[in-house]
Amino acid sequence: MAPLVVKEEEKEAPLRAISLGEELKRNPDMKETDLALLRDWADKQPHLPKVLDRELVLFLHSCYYRVEAAKVTADTYFTARTHLPEFFAQRDATKPEVQLAAKVVGFVTLPKPTPEGHKVIVARFVDPDPSNFVHVDATKVFLMVTDLWLLSEGSAPGHVIVFDMTNVTFGHVTRMGPLVFKKFFYYLQDALPFRLKGLHFINVVPLLDKIMAIIRPFLKKEILDVLHIHAEGMESFYKFVPKENLTEDYGGAAPSFISIQKRTLPRLLANAPYFAAEEQRRVEEARRPGRARSAGDLFGVEGSFKKLDID
Repeated sequence: MAPLVVKEEEKEAPLRAISLGEELKRNPDMKETDLALLRDWADKQPHLPKVLDRELVLFLHSCYYRVEAAKVTADTYFTARTHLPEFFAQRDATKPEVQLAAKVVGFVTLPKPTPEGHKVIVARFVDPDPSNFVHVDATKVFLMVTDLWLLSEGSAPGHVIVFDMTNVTFGHVTRMGPLVFKKFFYYLQDALPFRLKGLHFINVVPLLDKIMAIIRPFLKKEILDVLHIHAEGMESFYKFVPKENLTEDYGGAAPSFISIQKRTLPRLLANAPYFAAEEQRRVEEARRPGRARSAGDLFGVEGSFKKLDID
């Protein structure tokens, strides 16, 4: 694959991180005393990297301002990133595998939130050729996009993830790994510091039954409660995400899915310093109070998940 050449007019500026002041202004229920308690705790954890102010806000906000729960989320966040190198190492947009994944699957954050203030990301196969799909690389790109989303936009009343099944074929399903799903949903449910308010499947194809058979064992009740499969069409989906919020190819007012998706790689490239610095912020297990944790502690034995049986 030839390296990506970004034309001057297509280049993106590095994103500005949301400030603590901006977050406090939008979250009047967040107490600075609770942030101070969380900061004091984080600074005393020898195994953790320096936790940033904007991260403290996200941990506290995602846990509905419960300090003890925020501590657990913060530790899980850094621990998961340490023990998931397939997702969180070598997040370099100049690498061919990252560039390919960003072209095969589009991850588009919608410009306008829902009436409830929920922010929405839509994932869809852009390249229908299953031979170009690498599940772990696509997951890595999704999490890179999500990182930049939280970096620049910060907390929100809720976040919604939409999977558009357009272009999904049997060939794609055979390339989906149960262990990749297990690790992804562990991170999504236990470590990602936002309030997940919806997980939606649209343009559903019969193959979704096979995908759900793979992922359902990894979903907690809280996720199952917000899981919606819109098998009868888009009308039921519009109750959660208004049609006018969607991109123009879905009949909405936002620019086309492809026009937004094409900005993904330039944006990842523009924020290379963020990803390089973030990759250095990992847990030092040797310094963890008590027993060190391993990938096996988090995800079990990998061998049990290597084979995907599809009838």
